[in-house]
Amino acid sequence: MTKERHHDIALVGGGVIGLSCAWRLATLGCRVRLVDPEPASGASHVAGGMLAPLAETWFGEEELLELGTASLRRWPDFAAELARAADAPSGLGERGTLVVGADSADREQLHEIAEHLAKLGRTVTRHSGRALRRLEPSLAPAVHGGLEVPGDLSVDNRTTLAALREAARRAGVEFHAEPARRVRPGAVELADSELRCDAVVIAAGSGSGQLHEGLAELVRPVKGEILRLSRRSTALPPPAHTIRGPVHGRPVYLVPRPDGLVVGATQYENGFDTRVTVSGVRDLIGDAERLVAGLGEYELAEATAGLRPGTPDNLPLIGWLEPGVLVATGHHRNGFLHAPITADAVTALLRGGDVPAETEPADPTRSGVRR
Repeated sequence: MTKERHHDIALVGGGVIGLSCAWRLATLGCRVRLVDPEPASGASHVAGGMLAPLAETWFGEEELLELGTASLRRWPDFAAELARAADAPSGLGERGTLVVGADSADREQLHEIAEHLAKLGRTVTRHSGRALRRLEPSLAPAVHGGLEVPGDLSVDNRTTLAALREAARRAGVEFHAEPARRVRPGAVELADSELRCDAVVIAAGSGSGQLHEGLAELVRPVKGEILRLSRRSTALPPPAHTIRGPVHGRPVYLVPRPDGLVVGATQYENGFDTRVTVSGVRDLIGDAERLVAGLGEYELAEATAGLRPGTPDNLPLIGWLEPGVLVATGHHRNGFLHAPITADAVTALLRGGDVPAETEPADPTRSGVRR
């Protein structure tokens, strides 16, 4: 495709990735038809909204770290542009992350992560429990050490989704509520009709594997349960920072909201099951209380589960599946983090430009992702 044409794009999926791509394409003059019976729902609606490539890093995932870091750099401008386009708050929060540990094994894991980041040229600040409590008085007495990651950000996911949906509408995106059944070059098959187009973009999250045979073995649902806690008048204020930590080896995070906290998230390989389990709620509350004091006075306002789109190597899939069919999915825990750079890559691919270098390892034809 060339830069001279105003393309007719059918985009399947209305989560944070789909809405970001649709908005950007429409502002460039493309006719964009977004196919989703419930835009701004699914995993994006459930998400914690962390923008935390350093806090999320793990051994062997250096390309994922580079991708996330490059997208994080885009977020302040992306958020400012979004707020102007939607005439609404973007949801961006600019306080950093504290990654903390209670017992010695958890603190040793944080030490290993800090050493790993140092070898990659990334710096985080190590703190004692006392120093951490000066930064964040809400930390529980059991926290005896951790890391400060000042560059990480967060968003209020539902505020951001509302802004993206409004910005897309104002830019001229057409919303189609009929669900997609299959995708082929130049067409999206619906229940009783089809949408013809120049190109299709598949951004349907964990459901992407059901839309095209090329994705059937590449995208799987990864269940994550998440809680929303509302502060009552008798409760202590929520932390100002995002708080993360391993607790007995289990990852947990607490992301502040104006009226409380988001606590997440469990991780299960259990197909398309979105039922919330007693054990999941129990573990999340118990682990969260070990890191932040006074949560017992909060109201348990919501317990939900979403399905993250996982891939075999944890990198997303961003690129051409075949002529006329482009994919932008498989972002797993990082949909919000990767939204700006994914939108840049998709617009470049559809307009014949150069994609950001950090997205090149996410090409869906890469050998490492094929079984």
